[in-house]
Amino acid sequence: MSDILAMTAVAARQALDNKSISAVELTEAYIKAGQDTAENNAYVLTTPDKAIDMAKASDARIAKGDAGLLEGIPIGVKDMFCTKGVETTASSRILKGFVPTYESTVTQNLWQDGAVMLGKINCDEFAMGSANETSAFGAVINPWTASDGPLKGKALTPGGSSGGSAAVMAARSALLAPGTDTGGSIRQPAAFCGLVGLKPTYGRCSRLGIVAFASSLDQAGPITRDVADCALMMTSMASYDKGDSTSIDAPMPDLMAALTKAKNEGVKGMRIGIPDEYTIDGMPEQIVTLWEQGRQWLEDAGATCVPVSLPHTKYALPAYYIIAPAEASSNLARYDGVRYGQRVDGATLDEMYAKTRGAGFGDEVKRRILIGTYVLSAGYYDAYYIKAQKIRRLIQNDFHQVFSGVDALLTPSTPSAAFALGEEDKDPVSMFLNDVFTVPANLAGIPAISVPAGLSSDGLPLGLQLIAPALREDTLIEGAAMLEKAAGFNHVASGAAS
Repeated sequence: MSDILAMTAVAARQALDNKSISAVELTEAYIKAGQDTAENNAYVLTTPDKAIDMAKASDARIAKGDAGLLEGIPIGVKDMFCTKGVETTASSRILKGFVPTYESTVTQNLWQDGAVMLGKINCDEFAMGSANETSAFGAVINPWTASDGPLKGKALTPGGSSGGSAAVMAARSALLAPGTDTGGSIRQPAAFCGLVGLKPTYGRCSRLGIVAFASSLDQAGPITRDVADCALMMTSMASYDKGDSTSIDAPMPDLMAALTKAKNEGVKGMRIGIPDEYTIDGMPEQIVTLWEQGRQWLEDAGATCVPVSLPHTKYALPAYYIIAPAEASSNLARYDGVRYGQRVDGATLDEMYAKTRGAGFGDEVKRRILIGTYVLSAGYYDAYYIKAQKIRRLIQNDFHQVFSGVDALLTPSTPSAAFALGEEDKDPVSMFLNDVFTVPANLAGIPAISVPAGLSSDGLPLGLQLIAPALREDTLIEGAAMLEKAAGFNHVASGAAS
């Protein structure tokens, strides 16, 4: 089984087409892998019977020569995506028992291309968190373990909110996994788990059928083992959707062609910006060293790296933590015990609302709802929310100006490697700082990718981030492929299925 699990999605597709393995055999291997790595708490619900039925259908299509882009590929689905007939809870008690009667556009695209559903994946409750500890199902454990230092022997976070998606990928209990990224929730877990994570341009993937956190920031994207798989999955996930008013009607660049171009030409002629403002106080030396190594790799491959300035970057995090809670406060108002999900009866309607929301929401969700309600309230709306939106515009303008002179930006993905579970309870504010390098791209609505590029002093993965102009996911694939080749990263986590 280890040979089967070692295959990337691209390699598995070739093996399926060559009839050297069947979709049922591949799916059975991943079902077994999920059972063998259950201690990671990454799946909140498994669908083995559904998976086998879908795999049989894939084998039939392959036999007829009618295979889709992801035909027969077993994937896990983050619990933020609505899946028709399969419980979807956003890892929250308040949505317990909610079984959608419709499919999210992103997962529908994956099923139409032949992907096989293994189950629903754990995440931070309503995608609010940076450590995957706020889930009603409990924390997810990173399959990677520290080889040395104070973290040795401790359970580590896989990152959040898509930590479950990253964990199943690192543990080899899914071959692909979609995530959602509001402020770094794809890229940070990817960095912590030694994976590739892409947040596409806002609007590139439909938000229809994705449980909303912050509507102007949320975006779906792939978490994969390598850049080739990322290009493959992104091609399937993206589509214009008339049912989503924020969906972009713009052609997707040929990402597989971008991958071929990267192999043939590398990054010759590219100009890569190194933002001065991403050097923050107290940043560990190993992060600085890796960032410099990334710059050297790019230059050795023929790119020109130049310093650039994004002067409003320092305001990105505080602006984000006003805008995101404000939108969350509005979006989560619908969970009141009336239409679906959990309901706690009360003597009056208001009491029922209060009891239902009090019992159904976790502490982090309540905290963000309170913050969001406060900044939207009379007397504070102009002082906080409107001001944060003005700062957002300045941040967008900074990127627009910088991209007139460079093709992409290189930054660290995170300010540290994975940390021990339980740190979030000690200081929730410190957890917000994990998003310091990822949040600006969400505020600007531009694409960014994290690529595994090295190990920390205690043997944990570290990532480098590339940021590109809107709609230029092909530029990210080209640059990421070059970094991946230069880094030669070993993707096998110590806790992976074998």
